[in-house]
Amino acid sequence: MSRAFCHGLLILSSLPLATAAEIDLPLCDCDGDGLWSIDSIRNWQKVSDFLIAAAYFSIPLELLYFVTCSNLFPFKWILFQFSAFIVLCGLTHLLNVFTYKPHSFLLVLALTVSKFLTALVSFLTAITLLTLIPQLLKVKLRENFLRRKARELDREVGLMKRQEEASWHVRMLTQEIRKSLDKHTILYTTLVELSKTLQLQNCAVWMPNENELEMNLTHELNGRRGSSDHDTLSIPMDDPDVAHVKKCDGVEILDPESMLGRASSGMVGGSGAVAAIRMPMLKVSDFKGGTPEVLQACYAILVLVLPENDTRAWSHHELELVEVVADQVAVALSHAAVLEESHMIRDKLAEQNKVLLQARKNVMMANEAWNLFRKIMNQGIRSPIHSILGLLSIMQQGNLTPEQRLIVNTMAKTGGVVSALINDTLEINSEHFTLEMKPFQLQPLIKEAACIARCLCDSRGFGFGFQVENKFLDQVIGDERRILHVLLHIIGGLLNGSNGGCMTLHVWSDSELENLRDQRWVWRSKFSNVNSCVKFEMAIRRSLCSNSSSSVQHDRKQNGEGFDMGFFSFGMCKKLVQLMQGNICIIPSCHGLPECVTLLLRLPLQPPMPISDLEGPMERRHRSSCSSSSLLEGLQVLLVDDDGINRKVTHKLLEKLGCCVSPLSTGAECLSSIGTSGTQFQLVILDLNMPMMNGYEVATKVRDMRTGCRPLIVALTASTEEHVWERCEKSGMNGLIRKPVVLPELERELIRALTT
Repeated sequence: MSRAFCHGLLILSSLPLATAAEIDLPLCDCDGDGLWSIDSIRNWQKVSDFLIAAAYFSIPLELLYFVTCSNLFPFKWILFQFSAFIVLCGLTHLLNVFTYKPHSFLLVLALTVSKFLTALVSFLTAITLLTLIPQLLKVKLRENFLRRKARELDREVGLMKRQEEASWHVRMLTQEIRKSLDKHTILYTTLVELSKTLQLQNCAVWMPNENELEMNLTHELNGRRGSSDHDTLSIPMDDPDVAHVKKCDGVEILDPESMLGRASSGMVGGSGAVAAIRMPMLKVSDFKGGTPEVLQACYAILVLVLPENDTRAWSHHELELVEVVADQVAVALSHAAVLEESHMIRDKLAEQNKVLLQARKNVMMANEAWNLFRKIMNQGIRSPIHSILGLLSIMQQGNLTPEQRLIVNTMAKTGGVVSALINDTLEINSEHFTLEMKPFQLQPLIKEAACIARCLCDSRGFGFGFQVENKFLDQVIGDERRILHVLLHIIGGLLNGSNGGCMTLHVWSDSELENLRDQRWVWRSKFSNVNSCVKFEMAIRRSLCSNSSSSVQHDRKQNGEGFDMGFFSFGMCKKLVQLMQGNICIIPSCHGLPECVTLLLRLPLQPPMPISDLEGPMERRHRSSCSSSSLLEGLQVLLVDDDGINRKVTHKLLEKLGCCVSPLSTGAECLSSIGTSGTQFQLVILDLNMPMMNGYEVATKVRDMRTGCRPLIVALTASTEEHVWERCEKSGMNGLIRKPVVLPELERELIRALTT
């Protein structure tokens, strides 16, 4: 269409030329003298042709300079064509200057050639323009397109610059946050950097309180100036803005007049646009029992306020920056919280470790003190008591008067009680008590307890009364020493709690227990024909002076807790009684002191024995000595014990039984004697608790010896633990004798070892 338009213009331009040739215009009269004379017109034409020629010659020079200096124009050849056209036009006008005077044929010929060339170049230029104009229009469109693309590219570059600037601010803020792991430093650094970057009026951080019912203003960039509205420092958790912000993931725009917006403005006056975003707060406890996504999260709220006179609104770029910063702050706060809790846990562990080290030191000191106490008790009390009991067993075998035998038997009984008490004391840490269940006569035990109680009362100035309701069965099975031990401790405890009065000991048997039950005593076991039930009631009636002096004592509990009975506490005595299928009850007086103690025991009856077993002790002792004399007479025994006194006493006991004894003090001497001595020992008695080499090691090495006849080995120990015999069997021993070593038990164990 543009090409047709150009052709139309060319045709319209040729019409005036044809019209001028056909119409006869009147000739001008230029022969007069004046401004418009022929000479004047010719001069003006000469000047005009000259100026036109000068202009035509200068324009090609300018076009040539443009072509040589520019590489952007795509149609350089058309410029050369225009330059030629303009030069020829200028040449034509220059030649016309010389035609106004008489001129030669050569000038006319040159002018004709110049005009012909000008016409030819003009016609070619016109035709060229018809084909060039559409291309020039395309160049214009392309220019507009490129210009539009350039503007879009400028916008994208500006956006990228803003994003790069935002990322730079985020990196800078992140670096500032990571410089510290303190929660307050992180928050204040965030508020300051956000205020500088976004030109804010105020920044505020709201955190929930302990019960999560309110949001408290904990950190603020600009403090309050002259504000007395203290209730704005906390906002209820059910506030609509608070609830809405906590539910949304991104930034929320708030009303400046809202409660959260006004409280975060930091000034009494108004504020600009307000934005808020939540920040999750994680702790170490959030990871216990589940992941933070499963547990109910705890959120803080970051509020940003623009200046009051600032008309700008929050842009998308600024909101993205706030979201990124909030995420970074949440991560930093979580790290700070975890670090803070780890420091607290570390301090607690350090404190606990310090306490444990002190406790360990105390335990080690207590163990050292306990070991020293056991050593002193063993060497200073238990070993002498065992030696005394061994010598008393020898005296019991001699010819004594009834009075002497009573004294020796009482000493042996009392010594047995003391020995059991010492054993219990040395094994008190294990809280494990064992009973030695053997047949014994109950009536002599009651008489012996009454005799000792009378002696104690007489020595302290107390009266004593003793009453037995009916006759007891002679033979029962139980731990005779433990029963006497408990009775004496109860009596001693009652005497220790009073300064004067009268002690009574009342004993009932099976037939009278049913009638004597009252509301304060409950016995839930069913009596049977195979058990003998005995009830001991020990009461003390205090004198008036005793009551007045004891009224300042502390109150005691009716169940007996805290009742001190000498060396043993009530709990230990109760445990011993419960092991014997019994029970114990303490009745306090009006002053809180024990006034009456009731002890109920259920002892199994001894099964019927053959007539031969019904002999008296003297007859049984005579028969046993006669039957065992053939086995023990001349028996070669090697006695190994590091305690010199016990070794001598055991030596005497073995000689009393008719044995030939070789005493030694160490395990090394024992091994040397068995390996090199020409005497063939038939029996070796080893103390288990020897220094350097204990009895287990000696027995193992004796069993490993390649001798023709290996001796029997019997262990000797003061321990009451049950697993001792198991270790003895594993070491290859044949018997076990527990200290104190008395003649009947020594004889019985040796015969058992020899016969089995």
